[in-house]
Formats: sequence, structure tokens, C-alpha cells
Amino acid sequence: MTRTIVNPADERIVATVEPATVEEADAAIARAAVAQRDWAAVAPVDRARALRRFAAAVDGALEELAALEVRNSGHPIVQARWEAGHVRDVLEYYSAAPERLFGRQIPVAGGLDVTFQEPLGVVGVITPWNFPMTIASWGFAPALAAGNAVVLKPAEWTPLTSLRLAELALESGLPEGLFQVIPGKGSVVGERFVTNETVRKVVFTGSTEVGTRIMAGCAEQVKRVTLELGGKSANIVFADADLEKAAATAPYGVFENAGQDCCARSRILVERSVYERFMELLEPAVKGVVVGDPTDEATEMGPLVAAAHRDRVRSFVPDDADVAFRGSAPDGPGFWYPPTVLTPSRTAPTATEEIFGPVVTVFPFDDEADAVSFANASRYGLSGSIWTRDIGRGIRVARSVESGNLSVNSHSSVRYATPFGGFKQSGLGRELGPDAPLAFTETKNVFIAVD
Repeated sequence: MTRTIVNPADERIVATVEPATVEEADAAIARAAVAQRDWAAVAPVDRARALRRFAAAVDGALEELAALEVRNSGHPIVQARWEAGHVRDVLEYYSAAPERLFGRQIPVAGGLDVTFQEPLGVVGVITPWNFPMTIASWGFAPALAAGNAVVLKPAEWTPLTSLRLAELALESGLPEGLFQVIPGKGSVVGERFVTNETVRKVVFTGSTEVGTRIMAGCAEQVKRVTLELGGKSANIVFADADLEKAAATAPYGVFENAGQDCCARSRILVERSVYERFMELLEPAVKGVVVGDPTDEATEMGPLVAAAHRDRVRSFVPDDADVAFRGSAPDGPGFWYPPTVLTPSRTAPTATEEIFGPVVTVFPFDDEADAVSFANASRYGLSGSIWTRDIGRGIRVARSVESGNLSVNSHSSVRYATPFGGFKQSGLGRELGPDAPLAFTETKNVFIAVD
């Protein structure tokens, strides 16, 4: 059944996409296996050049990709341009990897012992709808650099930029079958990545619930997985922090991409002695977030991705329960929801569940131990921020919070040159950073006798 793609900002039809069948998924995987064998035999310097050509093709299509993401996902144009540029940058970064996949020479008696990093083969990448381009590149770029082939299944709501990236890969000269994008249902294409024995690894970004099912399915074949899952991250503000800066930046730590971000700092924890002052500063910052037409360069937050998702976000705030204040959002067509600040109890669903929308909860805390304890009182552990002028406290709290990506006096989460991933039920494994290609290889040990 054809999938209709709707612009989240005006509800107009953008495109229709034909989902793949199980048979089509199997055919793509078979093509990938053939292409991978040839790709693995390509000299490292030539694989590197091929990835740089792919990066150059993306660079030449930045505006096209950004405009496509605006129409498909509702991302503000400035954000979408950054995302397209990020794909280019990730490809350029990992184009250095083929010539740097070093093995080791290990001292042993009686001979020479060396190791090699061998590609896995075919990698299945399953991406979410919140950051279609960027998260796709985190999987396919290091996997290709390590000598693998990639079959990618984009989210059903947001397949368009991934499909265009596959075309750009071919236009840049990557071999046919090496990088394919197969749209379709997770229960069909994604499930086939799990069950098809030719796929040696599955990379999944999405909900913890689906991730656990993928992990369980892959266990039957002892198939490798990388999982980047949910989050309920804490933004901890101590009394000695720069309160003006902490309050002014807090909205952008949670409302970027309309809160549809697993790294969103959706719980703000404020030391009790400055709680009231922080709330006074936070209100104008929230109301100042520019929500509107994603094609307008002044827009900072666009719509939610789909009507069904907007309804889910609304369900967390029935009858304006616990609302401290809100920002604004357009009326009329589009899946809009205003930036919303809640002050619930620590045990309320809004305090514990991932809302994945522009809703933030604010809580007072008593001391450092209370802040750390509450920050860790979550099944998730993906991201977070700590605001303090005491660098010792900043380091101490960062070491104590159970989370994979923390920032002190900022909301930075993702840099392609540093590792990214979560603790607890926020995921398994790491993406990005200098070691990412190794996650797509097997270490082979070879002993050569000299006697």
C-alpha cells in the first residue's frame, strides 16, 4: 500500500512512497552482499576517495536536501541546512578511516602476531523520523568506511532525504548495491534485517520498546547490534550558576526540533534557593521561542511530525494540568504544539516518561546529592547538562550522573568527532567519534611462525 507523505506545517501532500516487500528487502540484501565483496577489496586510499566524492555530492545538494527536509519533516530551514551539512561533514570525517584501520603487532614467542580489522559484511541501518539525514549518516558513513555494504530503512513518515542520499551516492560513483535505501514498514523491512542471516549487524535508533525487540531477535543469530534509544535527560542548575544564561538557553536544550530529540533536556532541576528566580527568567525565554513557518529563516521551532504524534504529546497534558506557562504556536493547518512548561510531582508521568515533544518539566532540589539522585531516577541515561561556576562540582556531578553524554554550562550533545550513546535503557554501543568504524569490523588475529 502506497505511503502518502504529508508536510507537517500545512498538511499538504508532498509525495507518495511505495513500501518494500520482504522479497524486495531480501533482493536488496543480496545485491549488497555482492557489492560488499568487491568494495572490501578496494584499496583503502580508493575507498577514502570514493567517500570524499560522496561527501562532495552531498555538499552540492545542501539546499535541495534542506528544502526536502523542511517539506517532509517540518524542520526549520536553518536547522535543516545544518543537518545536510552535518551529513557531508560525517562523510568527510570517516573518509579518513579506511587508511587508518590499524591492526597491531603483538609480541609473542616463536613468531610474529598481527591483527586485522575485517569488515562484517552487510549492515542493516534502521533510522527514526526525528533526524532522518543526520542519524542515517552516523550508521552508513563509518560502516562504508570499514568496508561494509549498507541497506538502510528510513522511518515511514520521513523517507525522502534518505532516498535522495542513496541517489547522490550513486551519482558520486559508489558501486551499485553498496548503499541502498529501502522504504517500508518496520514490521516488514526492519524485521527482515533482523532475521536475514546475510545481515551481520543491525543499527537501530528509535524507541526503547522496539529496540529491545530488535535486540532479542538478533540474539537468535548472535547478530551484533548498536541501539540508540529513548531519553529523559536532566538539566541541573545549581544556585551558583549563571542563572541568566542557564534560563536563556534552557528552551533550546529541549525545544529544538519541537522537542523531538532523544537528547532533549526535558527535566530541569533547579536548586531550591534560586528556583523562583530561575522560573522568572525562564518564562520570557520560553515565550520568546519563535514558532512558525519552517521556511522562514527566523523560525526556531516548527511543527510536530504528524497528527498522531501531536495527539500523543497532547495526551500528557490533559486539561492544562501542571502548566506553569506556555509559548505560542500558529493556528490553522499543521501539527502545531506550543512550548510548554510544567511543574508536576517527581512521580508524575510527565516527570518519568519520554514525551518527545515541546514539553519540559521543572523541579526544585535541595542539594547536590538530591540533584544526582533525582537525575538518576530514570530508566534512561542518554544526555544532560550541569550548570555551575564550581568546576570541581561540575566534574563531580558529571561523573555521578548515569548518562552517556553530558555538558557542563552548555547543552552540547553530539559532535561527529566524539562518541555518542547511552547508559541503561538509552541504548547499547556507541556511534560517532574516531572508533566508530571499529564497531563495524571483526578483529582477526594471525600468528606467523618463524621457526
